[in-house]
Amino acid sequence: MSQHQPGLRHDWTQQEIEALFALPFNDLLYRAHGVHREHFEPNTVQVSTLLSIKTGACPEDCKYCPQSVRYNTGLEREALMEVERVLEAARRAREAGATRFCMGAAWRSPKGKELVQVAKMIEGVKALGLETCATLGMLDDEQTRTLREAGLDYYNHNVDSSEEFYGEIITTRSYQDRLDTLERVRASGMNVCSGGIVGMGESRADRASMLRTLANLPEHPQSVPINQLVQVEGTPLSGLEPPDMLEFVRTIAVARILMPSSYVRLSAGRTEMSEQQQALCFFAGANSVFYGEKLLTTGNPDTEADRRLFQRLGLKFEAAASGPEEQAHACGG
Repeated sequence: MSQHQPGLRHDWTQQEIEALFALPFNDLLYRAHGVHREHFEPNTVQVSTLLSIKTGACPEDCKYCPQSVRYNTGLEREALMEVERVLEAARRAREAGATRFCMGAAWRSPKGKELVQVAKMIEGVKALGLETCATLGMLDDEQTRTLREAGLDYYNHNVDSSEEFYGEIITTRSYQDRLDTLERVRASGMNVCSGGIVGMGESRADRASMLRTLANLPEHPQSVPINQLVQVEGTPLSGLEPPDMLEFVRTIAVARILMPSSYVRLSAGRTEMSEQQQALCFFAGANSVFYGEKLLTTGNPDTEADRRLFQRLGLKFEAAASGPEEQAHACGG
């Protein structure tokens, strides 16, 4: 098991985290922004693009997800994409300014032949000079090893919510199943990408507990996506009251304080967020976004809208590491 990271806490209590959530809003943001400046260049944002490489027909029953076979959302199922189509999408993402390319497949767990094809995608995307990320469901030891050998940089597997609230949202896999996959990824040497969703009917205590789970892992996830629920008609969570905007910003701020050196990603739900809410999230410590017009199956602000917003806020894209194919494509601000 990985050792605790020096200088970072892994022993947060529920009471301590709830006390952070309860701080006056300005005090919380002041503290979070200070932590952010200590660990990151404050006006730089890492940009990722997400592609659904296999869509729909998932056997899980996650109540938020339009890809579940259990819900009628009108989603068109799509088989696993050909490798070259994925690489074409990765090239477009790189040209638009993305530094990381994430591939998502609606599986409970990847199968043999499919995993071989995904491994080829990973190798191809890395050859373009992009960081690679995948979210493919649960992994066993062999699957984890295959992805690591293909050169996968990040594996995304969200805890979604608190352990206490989790059973209200998902019954087809346990919370421990998720933690076991995260442990395999961590032990393999790949970076962990794990976060959750705000706005599923959970309490503030649940949000605090979710962040406590992540912050008290043996290593903080290198990337922590905080999603705002995107309500899709036909899913059980359609019609819920949207989360309070300031409560979402508080969640970003607390994540930044608990996990100072992690990238905190402003993830799904940005189409429902005002520019003012996004600006507050960046001030509170969010320093990564998904960039492009689609997140798996739901909408996302288009790239030009993001560029305009970043320009108005004085934010710049984090530069890409130069890749083996064409160093000239390394993306700056």
